[in-house]
Amino acid sequence: MGWVTLSGMESSAQPILYALTAGLYGGLALRDWMGGKAGRRPVADAVAGAFTQTPSGDGSSCAANPKVQGGLRHILLFAALGCHGLLLHETVFGAQTMVFGFAYALSTMIWLGAVTYWFESLVLPLAGLRLLLLPAALAASLLPLAFAGSRVLANPASTLFKLHFIIANMAYGLLALAAFHALLMLLVEQRLHLMGCAQPRTGLMFRLGAWLDGMPPLLTLERLLFRLIGVGFALLTVTMISGLFFSEVLFGKALRFEHKTVFAVISWLMFGGILLGRALSGWRGRAALRWVLASFALLLLAYVGTRFVLEVLLNKV
Repeated sequence: MGWVTLSGMESSAQPILYALTAGLYGGLALRDWMGGKAGRRPVADAVAGAFTQTPSGDGSSCAANPKVQGGLRHILLFAALGCHGLLLHETVFGAQTMVFGFAYALSTMIWLGAVTYWFESLVLPLAGLRLLLLPAALAASLLPLAFAGSRVLANPASTLFKLHFIIANMAYGLLALAAFHALLMLLVEQRLHLMGCAQPRTGLMFRLGAWLDGMPPLLTLERLLFRLIGVGFALLTVTMISGLFFSEVLFGKALRFEHKTVFAVISWLMFGGILLGRALSGWRGRAALRWVLASFALLLLAYVGTRFVLEVLLNKV
């Protein structure tokens, strides 16, 4: 494990970007989990209320106005995503070299998923998804501080390579968001099964209850899920094809059929199978959602898991 000290950072702006990103993600996540619909708490309002409460002209708080409160959340999340994106650019493509590793891959993946969520949330009420996504984004944004990665390319200026890199991470980001969607849909389905039954007024499902009740219908979430998978699968296909080219051009060797490649191919086949099953047999429900999660887990192992083993467990890079 290589901790990145502030003095060792390439840019003096990086500590500020880390702090801003973590503060915005953390404040919004805290506000949602402790001061949201599922049982507001005065303590949470005092801690995180500054993020969403601004006095209005009549002396009342704009937190009482759901539209204003929601608008402020969107603005603050946009600011967090902007800081996170700038931070990734500064750390990955800094000083005429490209530094990457499992922490940067995971951070980029979650960031792109969160960007997609931000656009989705403009047209659909997806507050429940934010409960899962914000803590993950907070942790992922700070992960490169603990795991510094390694230099991948000395000159990453190739336009075609940058295009390959962007498409690959867009594919991972969309499929990561699809996995969060699948997990959320499983929670919504469980919530529907529990409705009408006596439930304890404590625990995760009680805290999530009000958020899950405000989600769009399962059929709407399902359509959105398969759209995400469809676009992500198309981008993943382009990534795998272009990866063959860049392995030869940039690294001077053919793409090797190793465990990383095996995981990627199996994941690609599974996502393709999910889409085919949906088109031919109308796959849906828990079985389809679990296949989505399993497919993403394999995709995660393909690069993030492999780099984690090499960088952290074996310390080979």
